[in-house]
Amino acid sequence: MSIRFNFISQIDNLILNYLKSLNDNIDNVVSEIPPSNDLGDIAYPMFKYASILKIKPFDIATKVKEAISNNPLIEKVDIKGAYLNIFLNKKIVTNTLIKEILEKRGNFGKENRKNIKVLIEFSSPNTNKPLHLGHCRNNVIGDAISRIFDFYGYDVIKINLINDRGIHICKSMLAYKLFGNNTTPEKENKKSDHLVGDFYVLYAKESSKNPELEKLAQDLLIKWENNDKETVELWKKMNKWAIDGIKETYKRMGINFDVFEYESEVYQYGKEIVKEGLEKNVFYKESDGSIWVNNEDVGLDKKVLLRSDGTSIYITQDIGTIVNRSKKYNFDKMIYVVGSEQIYHFKTLFAILKKLGYKWADNCYHLSYGMVNLPDGKMKSREGNVVDADNLMDLLYKMAIDIIEEKNRELTEDEKKEIANKISLAALKYYLLNFSTIKDITFIPEKSISFDGNTGPYIQYTTARINSLLKKSGKYTFPETKNLNYQFNIDEWNLISQLLNFEESIKKAVENYSPLEICDFLYNTSKLYNKFYHEYPILTADEEVRNFRLALSEAILQLLKNGLNLLGIEPVEKM
Repeated sequence: MSIRFNFISQIDNLILNYLKSLNDNIDNVVSEIPPSNDLGDIAYPMFKYASILKIKPFDIATKVKEAISNNPLIEKVDIKGAYLNIFLNKKIVTNTLIKEILEKRGNFGKENRKNIKVLIEFSSPNTNKPLHLGHCRNNVIGDAISRIFDFYGYDVIKINLINDRGIHICKSMLAYKLFGNNTTPEKENKKSDHLVGDFYVLYAKESSKNPELEKLAQDLLIKWENNDKETVELWKKMNKWAIDGIKETYKRMGINFDVFEYESEVYQYGKEIVKEGLEKNVFYKESDGSIWVNNEDVGLDKKVLLRSDGTSIYITQDIGTIVNRSKKYNFDKMIYVVGSEQIYHFKTLFAILKKLGYKWADNCYHLSYGMVNLPDGKMKSREGNVVDADNLMDLLYKMAIDIIEEKNRELTEDEKKEIANKISLAALKYYLLNFSTIKDITFIPEKSISFDGNTGPYIQYTTARINSLLKKSGKYTFPETKNLNYQFNIDEWNLISQLLNFEESIKKAVENYSPLEICDFLYNTSKLYNKFYHEYPILTADEEVRNFRLALSEAILQLLKNGLNLLGIEPVEKM
């Protein structure tokens, strides 16, 4: 139970017990969080009890106010029309909150294990090119959702289904076979996945001049599916180059997985299930021998599942893969992090699974996200018009180094490199997470790495500021604020109220599949703290006030660190 909810439930019970004393038919109360602290910390609409009690809402509020005002948890009660507005005892709330944050540290807000298994599939790159900016958004969303769900108490398994077969893979292979001259990443002094990507771009360029290459690529796919030795050996070599390079990028980004699956190993799973569905009349066969499903009854189209030659398509593979996962993991929820262009695909997949009678189909969820564009338009891999993840991280790293050298010349070279790496990754990840997932976004490097405004580096700057403050302060003793004579100013109470939002932001992030909730918490907290830092003395204040403000600062630092960790971002201790 969150601290805020604990306080609310105590007030709920006070009000409910009094209302029940007036009429035993009242069995619950409704509370709301006011839009501003000026209106109180909890609001209770009284009009819902008017018909039961035969009393005007304002008069009910007046009676309740008289009955509960002496409770030590309540500082003040106001009546606004039909609303009873409760102002909590700031000293009790603050004492409870700060003590718990500083005691639990990284575990503050962490829920007990729920014994609910959640599979989260994300990234799922093709092995014909390196990861690009679009993959970056997929990776950081999947990683953040995995961290948030784990923190909320779910048993999370992160899965990466590597798309290592198909015509697009054969296009890179064909270009290498025709134009590669047996080169290697070592000979070219190039990262291995980038070399594979070069041949994919080369294929597009050459095939525009020679349409015959399309048939040769198809022939190569047939050879691969027929296990032609030479073709398979070439596939293994280039596949390894691509995957090795991609895994290097994951490591640099701080992204990891519990399970790697490979399309080449699972793409056949669905065929038998489709044939079983045909026998049960869930699917039907056309005159050419192809097998279809009719989803018109659920507002979707007819869909081929097996071609007339018996070969499968992508959705056939997905059917087999998810059924296999259900047997292997016995999951409670399956989340697919895949771009919004696949919304229809997943609607079709889930409809098919329901028709096949899998009860867990209702627990499958497509977390779709919008495209990431460049300022000058969409990216196209086959044309080479992409921002590779590695090149983008290099660019942001260089920009971070430039900023650090401009602002702080006292750091050692190793410190500059470490801080620049953290800042550049924070810039990338936070920018990609700080939007509703459904929105298309335009990535602007200069905006992402700014230390002003709603950015990852701005949050990190705040953690560095508080670290510096605490280092200068030396040891301090946390004051029992419930015993202080000190009256909190409005900015301090706004900060404390904001910290009460941390647990709720995690709950909302889980319910809405939205890391944006955590971004909002981090930015609002940082903005409030920096205002407070500039306007009030801390180290030079009277001892009692100094110690309180240091404790508040340390609690804020801890929750900023906790929130950044949920986004896969490291805080910095100095800048």
